[in-house]
Amino acid sequence: MPALERWVYSFGGGRADGSAAMRDILGGKGAGLAEMANLGLPVPPGFTISAKLCIAYLEHGTFPDELREEVDRHLKLLERTSKKRFGDAGNPLLVSVRSGAAVSMPGMMETILNLGLTDETVQGLLAGSNNPRFAYDSYRRFVQMYGDVVFDLGKGPFDEVLEEYKRRRKVERDIDLPPDDLKALVREFKAIIQAKSGLPFPEDPVAQLWGAIAAVFKSWRTRRAADYRRVNGIPDDLGTAVNVVAMVYGNMGDDSGTGVAFTRDCRSGEPDLNGDVLTNAQGEDVVSGARTPEPIGKLKRGKLAKVYQDLERMAAKLERHFRDVQDIEFTFERGRVFMLQTRRAQRTGLAAVRIAVDMVAEGLITEDEAVQRVPPQDLDQVFHPMVDPRSPVTLVAKGLPASPGAAVGEVVFDADEAEALAKRGRNVILVRPETSPEDFHGIVAARAVLTARGGMTSHAAIVARGMGKTCVVGAKDIEVDPQQGRFRANGRVVKKGQVLTVDGTTGRILLGAAKLVQPKLGAHYAKLMSWADQRRRLGVRANADTPADAKRGRAFGAEGIGLCRTEHMFFEGDRITAMREMIVAPDEAGRRRALAQLLPMQRADFEGLFEAMSPYPVTIRLLDPPLHEFLPHTREEVATLARAMKLPAVRLERLVASLVEANPMLGHRGCRLGITYPEITEMQARAIFEAACRVVSRGQKVTVEVMIPLVALVEELRRQTEIVRRVAREVFQAEGRAVPYLVGTMIELPRAALTADEIARDAEFFSFGTNDLTQTTFGLSRDDAGRFLPFYVEHGILKDDPFQVLDQEGVGKLMTLAVRLGRSTRSDLKIGICGEHGGEPASVKFCHHAGMNYVSCSPFRVPIARLAAAQAALEEQGVINRTRATV
Repeated sequence: MPALERWVYSFGGGRADGSAAMRDILGGKGAGLAEMANLGLPVPPGFTISAKLCIAYLEHGTFPDELREEVDRHLKLLERTSKKRFGDAGNPLLVSVRSGAAVSMPGMMETILNLGLTDETVQGLLAGSNNPRFAYDSYRRFVQMYGDVVFDLGKGPFDEVLEEYKRRRKVERDIDLPPDDLKALVREFKAIIQAKSGLPFPEDPVAQLWGAIAAVFKSWRTRRAADYRRVNGIPDDLGTAVNVVAMVYGNMGDDSGTGVAFTRDCRSGEPDLNGDVLTNAQGEDVVSGARTPEPIGKLKRGKLAKVYQDLERMAAKLERHFRDVQDIEFTFERGRVFMLQTRRAQRTGLAAVRIAVDMVAEGLITEDEAVQRVPPQDLDQVFHPMVDPRSPVTLVAKGLPASPGAAVGEVVFDADEAEALAKRGRNVILVRPETSPEDFHGIVAARAVLTARGGMTSHAAIVARGMGKTCVVGAKDIEVDPQQGRFRANGRVVKKGQVLTVDGTTGRILLGAAKLVQPKLGAHYAKLMSWADQRRRLGVRANADTPADAKRGRAFGAEGIGLCRTEHMFFEGDRITAMREMIVAPDEAGRRRALAQLLPMQRADFEGLFEAMSPYPVTIRLLDPPLHEFLPHTREEVATLARAMKLPAVRLERLVASLVEANPMLGHRGCRLGITYPEITEMQARAIFEAACRVVSRGQKVTVEVMIPLVALVEELRRQTEIVRRVAREVFQAEGRAVPYLVGTMIELPRAALTADEIARDAEFFSFGTNDLTQTTFGLSRDDAGRFLPFYVEHGILKDDPFQVLDQEGVGKLMTLAVRLGRSTRSDLKIGICGEHGGEPASVKFCHHAGMNYVSCSPFRVPIARLAAAQAALEEQGVINRTRATV
């Protein structure tokens, strides 16, 4: 057991050994109690046992001898401060024993109230209060909690007996039981402990205290606490402190009570004190839901108005002191208010924005601090409809929350049907085992997408996020049967036409139509984002494939298009037929005839994009997917194409089969297509430059960036660049005008990153395709990795899913190297990122520090990237969030 200078810190009586700055030692709760004591607020006296002891105790299983001496010394100080004696039969000191980690983990660890009660000391409590119901209610609560927490018997055995007593008395609330019943419950609860543990309930208050301290430390390693830390990224080695605090009683009658208050509304951000309160209750009643609390505003009127006034004054003082919204626990005993906890309040993204901006106006924080106050990912909640938390719901299954928001619609299992129903004005939810590019039109038509397979960067997830569509993927509990038009989940069968609600913010799949609510944007959001834009260096673009996407991106503040995926354009209407004719054509002449049909369609697409994004740059990626993705997959589709091409169906089937690849991700795709079929690159380049010239002729500025995908060799880039530049010259000569343009490449293969200095001789810009770069660096398929990556993250093999959060140690090193090598050849090389990581805050900050020029992401993630980029710039300048330490 390691030696420490001190283990225990006292507080109360207007002073404290610690402060809010010591939360690593005191935990959040202990640090808050100490700070409130130093501020002169009414805090019950007590002491905190250091969180540094927790892990040592869990590893060694014993307490150091000096700890017992320290606790005894601080217990005596507590007796003097409270003017009560621990274990005294006449005037007993009772305490609460509560956990408190440095990072708030609400409800994850243990609390015991009324510790110190025995058959002897309860008589002193009874005599001092002259209230038998209060005395025996406190006693039965303590025995019940102690049996649950220290003896690890759970709540069940005690709740069963308590409910039986209430049934006998025909009452619904614990407080309606008479004192004799409460006294009898104490005896029965002790008998349960003896029967189930083989040990008697301890009648020695000191033994009770040490049992509770050990149990609170042990609660750090309960499954729920471990799961909470894993989900929220809290280190396992922090440990929890133990707070031993003199009891104050909210269950002494109608002039007593307990509650939780927030200094502002943490759902909307409105500057009003709000929360819940219960009279004649202890804190556990509010948390457990055993009784329905009242809104705190009801205290304003009547005999408890003074309680409200005192609470309002103390809440305002705490908010001014910490310069942030506080979540406060309080108890009032016979009209006197005591503060039991203060911590930084959790809040919605909508509330976070308003609170930050309002606090600048109030002079509490600076603009820099406001920009840093709002977690960028919380902006996700600001733009999408949400399930009303008050709406009753029936959970069918749960998956990965791939694209936020909520949507209601009838279930369909086929993309064509989704499109047809949507055209008739019906809201549909597209349910698929997994999606492919051929489902694109169905995704466009659907209100939401649900897949049984795939991860957070699967096709469905990426496309849905890019379009702002609600999406849940990897719902492993559902078995989709498209042929039968149904899916099964957890014993329930959902058929085509049934109504579902898909909650892409939480991953929930709900039966029926849940009530949706729309977050409101306004001046607060605009103000915060203007501050962010003033501070960031990194540009932010949108990934957009259609003019509608481009307009949406601009509305969210995008400064260009960082990725236009041209392949999505080929799946619409008659284009897919022309595309398929091109693929199966027996010679170049046949391919060129089919491409001639596609040229005007592509040109019109690009015109729309250039117009929507003028004067900002538009980066267009040439055809990337393997050709077989465009081919028909069913016999019916093959027969339809065979008739259109006047080919025997059998011959077409053989041709289709010959194009299927064993590993298409690493096969005949990207620039390899343009090299083997240069006429494809020619057509796309011609469509790009003709469209640009037409838009310029109408008086709009156009900046074109042509991006060559999947380059591994400098010669690949050179050959494709030669085609693009030749076509540009031809078009400019024919049109009588030139348009500024750049030709660059995606860096999405390790070899490209390692030879970036050579590639930069021909590339005028780099754009990191981090989805494929992650796949090829890890040797992972992003569509299959969902089967085991969650296990890797859960068991600490990986800190994060590398398809969600950029792997800075591996993929990031390749990127940093490529930036350095590329600029060693071409000092003005423009460098960006266009994978889904471009909208993930930690990845955006990496891009800032790596010296990139811009990030590009889905339109709905543009505000997230803007805010994250501003925070990265402020961090680099050394501007920190100066909120006083609190949790």
